[in-house]
Amino acid sequence: MILIVFDVDGTLVDSQHMIVAAQREAFAAVGLPAPTRERSLSVVGLSLPQAFAALVGADGPVVALSEAYKQAFGRMRARAEMREALFPGAADLLARLNREPAVQLGIATGKSRRGVEHLVAVHGWEGWFSTVQTADDAPSKPHPAMLEQAMAETGTEPARTVMIGDSTYDMVMARGAHVTALGVAWGYHTPEALRAAGAHAVMESFAALEAALQERIAAA
Repeated sequence: MILIVFDVDGTLVDSQHMIVAAQREAFAAVGLPAPTRERSLSVVGLSLPQAFAALVGADGPVVALSEAYKQAFGRMRARAEMREALFPGAADLLARLNREPAVQLGIATGKSRRGVEHLVAVHGWEGWFSTVQTADDAPSKPHPAMLEQAMAETGTEPARTVMIGDSTYDMVMARGAHVTALGVAWGYHTPEALRAAGAHAVMESFAALEAALQERIAAA
């Protein structure tokens, strides 16, 4: 079996507008100016405390910002016009991989487990993922614990595991867990940054990503 692990935000889901808007509300709630859009998106992939620590420093109001962000994001998610949209091609690729007998699917994300469960329910992905690792279950990326736990849960070796993500944190995590690191070019970190962080390859489209994955499936 091959274990294919996906990041969520910036890889499967184009959540940038909600992330930036929720950050702005969180900063307003604690009386601080919001970071630029670029700076906001640069920390996507980290768990909330680590993300806000990166934005305001470890001595800043990290806990208050995290709580305000979660509340703002929850309110936005309840509004139909603010739903997190999948990147075109994401749903079709997951559906095809889910039908592959040699593939186990996984998730490794800085989202909460509640956020992942909501996403899975909205898109009808119940039962598709053999392992789901969230910010509630392990140290924040780029620590390799999420992937180590995913492999332990599925009985998969590093040589048969692939991590797919859009951030440098995903690539460093994958390298730390000794698994294949595939970056995607449509997310929030640049292809150059992904390669510098250790990506074995950076995919420019879902078609290119699927072709690379099918090569590994065929070899298995």
